[in-house]
Amino acid sequence: MTRPLLSRIAETLYWIGRYVERADDTARLLDVSVHRMLDEPDTCRSLYAVLGLSPAAPAGAQAVIRRLAYDLDEPASIAASVRSARDSARGVREVLSSEVWECLNVTWHHLSKLETLPPHGYLAFVRERAALFFGLADATMSRDDCWRFIVLGRSLERVDMTTRLLGVHLTSDWRLLLQASGADESFTRTHGSRDGAVLEFLLLDRLFPRSVVYSLLTAEKCLRALAPDTARAGVADSAQAAIGRVRAGLEYSDLDELSDRLPELLGTLQEACAAAGEAITKRFFQRREAMAWVGA
Repeated sequence: MTRPLLSRIAETLYWIGRYVERADDTARLLDVSVHRMLDEPDTCRSLYAVLGLSPAAPAGAQAVIRRLAYDLDEPASIAASVRSARDSARGVREVLSSEVWECLNVTWHHLSKLETLPPHGYLAFVRERAALFFGLADATMSRDDCWRFIVLGRSLERVDMTTRLLGVHLTSDWRLLLQASGADESFTRTHGSRDGAVLEFLLLDRLFPRSVVYSLLTAEKCLRALAPDTARAGVADSAQAAIGRVRAGLEYSDLDELSDRLPELLGTLQEACAAAGEAITKRFFQRREAMAWVGA
């Protein structure tokens, strides 16, 4: 029998999953865009748009890489995300396997030493360590609530980042979009060079673990296990309801209309992720105000 999970620990694990996924996604995005930024200044603005950041001056390739990869004062940067994940993990080491903790700790301590490498080496290291982190979590942690909160955070962050990428289209270069999503090779094996199936693959493919539908299904599965629904009708959990509605609507979309409906679909997905995040916070992470003695 597992012990109940404290709200503070649950929230920390959820955000560890989000931080590591954010660092991984940002590294993938930067890695496929480095050379393009040198020739096409619009790519720099697209990167900021993907991450929801206001463009900074100067907006050249080196400035963008510095801000999004190395700048600890930029919350959306890779370095800041890794630091946040590591600092968070340090406070909940008792519920993580030693391998998972050591992975984050070593990653953080090595990261600053790699700033002298070309950007590709730094970004490749981040991608590999993120994959190692989630692989170790899968291999060494029990499938209990601790693991579920990590996976839940990863899944929602992955949906959020994928929808941002699709919203900007990365200057309408579908191949670049696939590479940034880690989907290039899997897509080619499934669809060959049929670019018309890119949206279908990234949004609806049930077998590709980075697709939006796969991530939504994973988030739903975690929420059902975290808070079993005993209602005889409807869905009592607001987060599960928000995710389930948008997932069902997405799965039953007309494939021929995906491109035309893309702005509407992405807006709906962003709203659902935000609603689910708020509902998760309200249900699992809200802390009561500290009690105080009242006497004569």
